Amino acid sequence: MAPVFLLAGIAGMLNVLSVRLGRVVDRARIVETHLVSEQHENHKATLQSEIEGLWKRVRLVNWSLRMFVCAALLVCLVIVTLFLGELQGLDLSIVIATLFIGAMAFMITGLVLFLFEVGVSTSRIRAGIVEILEEEPPN
Repeated sequence: MAPVFLLAGIAGMLNVLSVRLGRVVDRARIVETHLVSEQHENHKATLQSEIEGLWKRVRLVNWSLRMFVCAALLVCLVIVTLFLGELQGLDLSIVIATLFIGAMAFMITGLVLFLFEVGVSTSRIRAGIVEILEEEPPN
């Protein structure tokens, strides 16, 4: 039963990552439309910097999604191998353990990538706030 619950957890992470990816892409599109019409060079540089940060986040979320999908596939193979071993009366414990360890490695990698993406996100928010506070007040 444990692999089935693990699949449910992975599905939850895939949902979170998919939503984050959609929001980041939407924000990148909005910023890109503002960049085209922006007249001030320093504002263009700020928008360009934000776009670069957003596309870095897209890459991180995309790779995290891939890692979780690979983990889910390996968990599915664990389940299939468990059933085949039981039906055929074979000892497939080495195969099962290897697949499970692989799934955990993919999950760990996906979580680390997600952690990096959150770090990029929060640093961009902090940088934007600092930039706004440092701007000269309008006369």
